[in-house]
Amino acid sequence: MTKIARSLRALLRSNELALVVASALIGIVAAAGVTLMTKTAMSLHVLIFDLPFDLRLSAADHVAPLAAFSALMLGGLSLGLMETYRLRKKIPSPVDPIEANALRGGQMSLRDSLIVGLQTLISNSVGASVGLEAGYAQVGSGLGSYLGQKLRLRRGDLRLLVGAGAAAAIGSAFGAPLTGAFYAFELVLGAYSIAAAGPVFAASIIGVLVTRLLAGAPYQIDTPPISPLTLFGYPALFGLAACSVALGVTIMRLAGASERALQATSAPPWMRPIIGGAAVAALATVTPQVLGAGHGALALNISTDFPLLALASFLGLKIVASLISLSTGFRGGLFFASLFMGATMGKIYGLLLVDWLPSLAPDPTVCILAGMATLGVVIVGGPLTMSFLVLENTADYSVTAGVIAASIGASLLVRATFGYSFSTWRLHLRGENVRSANDVGWIDELKVGKLMRHNPPTAPAWLDIDEFCGRHPLGSAQFVILLDEGGRYAGMVDLPETHAHAQKSEGWIASLAKQKDVWLVPQMNAKTAMALFDQTEADQLAVLDPDSKAPLGVLNEAYLARRYAEQADAAFRSAFGM
Repeated sequence: MTKIARSLRALLRSNELALVVASALIGIVAAAGVTLMTKTAMSLHVLIFDLPFDLRLSAADHVAPLAAFSALMLGGLSLGLMETYRLRKKIPSPVDPIEANALRGGQMSLRDSLIVGLQTLISNSVGASVGLEAGYAQVGSGLGSYLGQKLRLRRGDLRLLVGAGAAAAIGSAFGAPLTGAFYAFELVLGAYSIAAAGPVFAASIIGVLVTRLLAGAPYQIDTPPISPLTLFGYPALFGLAACSVALGVTIMRLAGASERALQATSAPPWMRPIIGGAAVAALATVTPQVLGAGHGALALNISTDFPLLALASFLGLKIVASLISLSTGFRGGLFFASLFMGATMGKIYGLLLVDWLPSLAPDPTVCILAGMATLGVVIVGGPLTMSFLVLENTADYSVTAGVIAASIGASLLVRATFGYSFSTWRLHLRGENVRSANDVGWIDELKVGKLMRHNPPTAPAWLDIDEFCGRHPLGSAQFVILLDEGGRYAGMVDLPETHAHAQKSEGWIASLAKQKDVWLVPQMNAKTAMALFDQTEADQLAVLDPDSKAPLGVLNEAYLARRYAEQADAAFRSAFGM
């Protein structure tokens, strides 16, 4: 590390204002990246699909089948070849911001993040039914992580810069600083704290300002005038939240099922995105609303009086197109797609209430906004994030309380019945038990091998009790590990108990052995080891080589519990800036 880097590291570690400035600089670069990706995707939509410059892809009346099939299949081919190369070179999958902060202490690869950003841009540009928001957040977070790793910042500061990068990216993408900030707090950092407020808000606000300077006014969702929400409207919104939970959980389970089904086929990785591209193109010939994230289609569906059957068709086809895109290998996320699907579902729900229960039905536009927020909460996560996104983009705060109440209700219900958002569900399918971005990575870093006491006392298992007691007098140790003829673990004996037994009867020391079939290995983390201690009710357990079963050390339950508590307390203090 150079002298300048060391000075910057010391400054950032000791001065909160310096961390705010660093976050603001990350916000500037992240916002420039968002603007570049957005303008590139929109320009390619115009070029590929021959659209007017001011028309969004999903709002088009129709698209040329040749353009749709050729763009999506060629785009799928490029992504398939990238994935084939990654698998052939055995390159690990890229780490997203939530996984980085939950499991890796904020460590991300900037190169991998830029590749993900490029793949997301390709996917959206050719019309795959995914949004750019996942790429925005990946690049912004990667920038923050890169800076923090270069300066060798502490774990808490590194996680904070990852959150600041994500805040800037999402805030600038939607022109919504509160949305960006709470995206970082709820989804990337996993907690709100006063210490994190300055850097995160600075990055988000600066990102929004830079985007407005570079690209003009952000995209807004135009809504008709909204009637005030009455007291009777709240139960209807809670009912909508329940519908959002049911639909969102179904979508997430179908995503996992579709990926497993595709993996079970004989199609090679390079061919899967081509097949997916052809399927999405076929759906696009029915309605272009399935293409892209759905910005244009959302505005179109809000302002146009489509029949209920048409709205239901748009919703169903969008779900199918999004699942096909993601499961076959197109990069992106369901961030804005969840808003589009939620708004469509909310409009259907509102119109049905007007027909069936007009006395209790709120304004259908209120249902549209609440549907956007609640389905966004179920799939993306973060009730305040999605509430602020809807309210900041519509610039209508007359239904704030109703939207937030419905969002919180959806969050509580999905956590109680399912427990995952789309991001954490995909991690769960990979075997990671992660439900939020709360820092649990330290658990995997706290290994038994680091905590065990080396060179424990040992004795042959074939000794008689008297000879054993002669070799190991009372007070020389608390326990002794027994070894068989091959030097393998054969159990543990408690030395005071053994001496007490020797005064009463004779026998072989192996008859007094405990925990013969229970032991630890160095690679186990502290949480797994604690569960094994609870299961066996042992005070100490041997640590063995997993291959030879030779004893390497011993771990005491009281010491493990103390170290676990210390690390948990440190993680809590880091998360809340204490």
